Amino acid sequence: MSSRVQTSQLRAQFASALSRLYAAEVPLYRTLVEVSAEVNGELDATERVTAERHGAIRVGSPRELADVADLFAAFGMFPVGFYDLRDAPSPVPVISTAFRPIDSDELEHNPFRVFTSMLATSDRRFFSADLQARIERFLAGRQLFDPALTAEARRIADDGGTDNEGADRFVAAAVDAFALSREPIDRAWYDELSRVSAVAADIAGVTTTHINHLTPHVLDIDELYLRMTQRGVAMIDAIQGPPRGAGPDVLLRQTSFRALAEPRRFRDDDGSTSDGTLRVRFGEVESRGVALTPEGRKRYDTAMAAADPATVWDEFFPASYEEMATSGLAYYRGGDPSKPVVYEDFLPASAAGIFRSNLDSDARSDDTVGGADYTLSWMAGRIGHHIHDPYELYEKAASQ
Repeated sequence: MSSRVQTSQLRAQFASALSRLYAAEVPLYRTLVEVSAEVNGELDATERVTAERHGAIRVGSPRELADVADLFAAFGMFPVGFYDLRDAPSPVPVISTAFRPIDSDELEHNPFRVFTSMLATSDRRFFSADLQARIERFLAGRQLFDPALTAEARRIADDGGTDNEGADRFVAAAVDAFALSREPIDRAWYDELSRVSAVAADIAGVTTTHINHLTPHVLDIDELYLRMTQRGVAMIDAIQGPPRGAGPDVLLRQTSFRALAEPRRFRDDDGSTSDGTLRVRFGEVESRGVALTPEGRKRYDTAMAAADPATVWDEFFPASYEEMATSGLAYYRGGDPSKPVVYEDFLPASAAGIFRSNLDSDARSDDTVGGADYTLSWMAGRIGHHIHDPYELYEKAASQ
């Protein structure tokens, strides 16, 4: 009789298989993983740190996002948080959520998460009514996931797992859905969307979705950045997120190597095809610190608004976990400063900064018109899944 594969095991298999896929598609990602493992090994990283990573994907419509939610539920990954990248310092015409485990024991088994963005097609700052209509017709005509795959995902989510044979088949099919397509791209359509935003073109200029980046966890991101640069890898200009300080690491710091020119085939108006390149995918790396309370996050936002956050950081955050706990700035299990609750989520300004630093130009927007009112409740209603409040999850983790 076949043994049963639990949700956390499915998630671990999925994360590993996606990592193998992305390493095959973007070989420089292997270098990033190797250097991360090298740094972590020198710092006695735990098994969780070594296995930890997140991915990022992009979809075009609420229907597609709902399919993603159904698919990821089979891996015990649920939507947490709502991120609006349209109003970030480097605007991107998307709204996002993150699919991840929500229970402490599930996070400990495997903390894989996927940051998932959806194109904000009704935002007139980016898309005219005519372009919105044409994008939505294009999106309505594609199917990102085989209906049989999403049906199987719903069954596995309801059952809390599957057997070995079913697990292997399901993980392989799920991974295939995120493989980079080699189908020719309509050059004129892709170029038109690119003039608005490279992210819009990456989402709605192709007939499939794909892994945009994968992100290993490293304990010392500054050292990682240095070693990658020493290997001759072109990194983005800065590490996104809070500055490195003398006190506890907080929230999330991220960086990446620059997006690579990848060969793609294009179809021209006369029906002929030709070779070209696109530069939209990259390799990101992250370092996670303690989760901040609402008061801590308020201080963080104030510090980050300074011209040079590093120069004022100590005015807002103390130098020890004990003081952080006493001041009610961060979450600790049972209030014990030696047991920080890891920040499991994302920072919209950092995400937008990473996106922007890997693109050739900013999104084109018209600020003389109003933006569409996308909200957490709107997203939850359209995808048919509750979107969890990260602060409620951190409060629960701290009480355990």
